[in-house]
Amino acid sequence: MTRDAYAASGSQPQDGIAWDPRYVPSPQPQPALLLVEDDRALSAMLAELFAQQGYRVDTALDGQQGLHRALTGEYDAMIVDRGLPVMDGSDLIALLRSRGIPTPALLLTARGSIVDRVHGLDAGAQDYLVKPFEIPELLARVRALLRRPESTAATVRAGGLQLDRVSRRVSGNTPGGAEVELSEREASLLAVLMSAPRRVFSRGQLLELVFDGAESPGAVDSYVHYLRRKLGKQVIRTVHRSGYRFGLE
Repeated sequence: MTRDAYAASGSQPQDGIAWDPRYVPSPQPQPALLLVEDDRALSAMLAELFAQQGYRVDTALDGQQGLHRALTGEYDAMIVDRGLPVMDGSDLIALLRSRGIPTPALLLTARGSIVDRVHGLDAGAQDYLVKPFEIPELLARVRALLRRPESTAATVRAGGLQLDRVSRRVSGNTPGGAEVELSEREASLLAVLMSAPRRVFSRGQLLELVFDGAESPGAVDSYVHYLRRKLGKQVIRTVHRSGYRFGLE
């Protein structure tokens, strides 16, 4: 209410405080939301819904677009569909976690088994919602994401190891207890595995997540060998006919 309107209303200041523009609360910033959903109709509907709720919404229609937006923008939360073109939604979240992006993520999927839920949460999602869903529940889950405390993006911890992604140094339960310096590719591979320590990654998934698909599958095996040589054979476990997972408990 402006000064003139306040005076015209005949209202008296509460608690004896005269009207002053300094007492007018500043508008709150809009929470920024990234929506990665390949169903155009659903994406448009959800974008409009969240905009009406006071969110600033950016959208992406496949995993690669979502990766680019998440790496170049600043968001308070993400809603990511599991079955995306180009890159699976859980792989997208795992890659973002390996690159130090802690933005809270809600994974949407039509697959609701316990195995699927565990897979999505192990990839780094904070929450998981099965389609079809009720709008009030979706809104409530996003509000809950926004209430979560921020996590430290620069450090990944698992199995007694701590990886500093900035310096690319590993400390903790290392051979001899000394810090170990990694190459950029070694650090990226280890970060992916540590970010989802119970998840098994295929060579193809690791090739896409760490090498952007630019190398041959043999590159994954080579860098697994390099990491084992530096950190011990147990640091990465081979899962027969499936791929690799983080090996320390």
